[in-house]
Amino acid sequence: MELENNTVTEFILLGLTQSQEVQLLVFVLILSFYMIVLPGNLLIIITIRSDPALTAPLYFFLGNLAFLDASYSFIVAPKMLVDFLYEKKNISYQGCITQLFFLHFLGVGEMFLLVVMAFDRYIAICQPLRYAAIMNHQVCYVLLLALWVGGFAHSIVQVALIICLPFCGPNQLDNFFCDVPQIIKLACTDTFVVELLMVSNSGLLTLLCFLGLLTSYAVILFRVRGSSSEGKSKALSTCTTHVIIVFLMFGPAIFIYTRPFRSFPADKVVALFHTVIFPLLNPVIYTLRNQEVKASMRKLVNRQFICRVE
Repeated sequence: MELENNTVTEFILLGLTQSQEVQLLVFVLILSFYMIVLPGNLLIIITIRSDPALTAPLYFFLGNLAFLDASYSFIVAPKMLVDFLYEKKNISYQGCITQLFFLHFLGVGEMFLLVVMAFDRYIAICQPLRYAAIMNHQVCYVLLLALWVGGFAHSIVQVALIICLPFCGPNQLDNFFCDVPQIIKLACTDTFVVELLMVSNSGLLTLLCFLGLLTSYAVILFRVRGSSSEGKSKALSTCTTHVIIVFLMFGPAIFIYTRPFRSFPADKVVALFHTVIFPLLNPVIYTLRNQEVKASMRKLVNRQFICRVE
């Protein structure tokens, strides 16, 4: 590791904004959102794990999506909320690298999970007679393992490229968390090649997955165009939900990682939604459009309420 050759041992985070009033407002809004939506994600996980009726691959992957998103929200949001309370916002070099690792590990894991969920819906809608044979429990666990390994491999590459860079001077990151675009700017060397590798590793991967997902849902809709009105309506509802999540997940990522690492006025706002807001919303959006999960959640809540009354 290059840490021994670095004079920078910590980074100063400039934060989301320098205005105390805006910081207070954002703190209250993010904390309120966090306290409301995070328990909802945990309720989704508990509901799917406890209801024997929700054993289909769709619910298995939805539960994992809720887990990934809840975990992802812990990477940035807690420290950001704490930093709002202090004038000096700093993070150690090791802490910065750790945050970057888990940010990309879980982020790419979720990206691959959305690809797996699209594959699951394609088989369910376009090849329903073979669905049970193709998407059995063993296949689901193999796909889950593959997306975790894929996320880990991607994140290791990101970290390896960063720790090979020397940091010997400026240590102010113009953001509220550690990420590749801001860290690279502080390196005491020419980073053109590293930036190119980063854009190829993150940006190209994100863009290809995004286009592949949109294509897959377009194929699904094309295949069901001649189906009954009920089947077409169900397929349209499913695809609409998935496409909303795809845009929420991939839109900000494409904006951040598929261009040269230059600053834009909207960077921090996009990063806020990408790292804090959207991850917690994704499972909630899925659940609100899924009648089976909503019914099971109501039963679970009512059962717990009755037990407490008794």
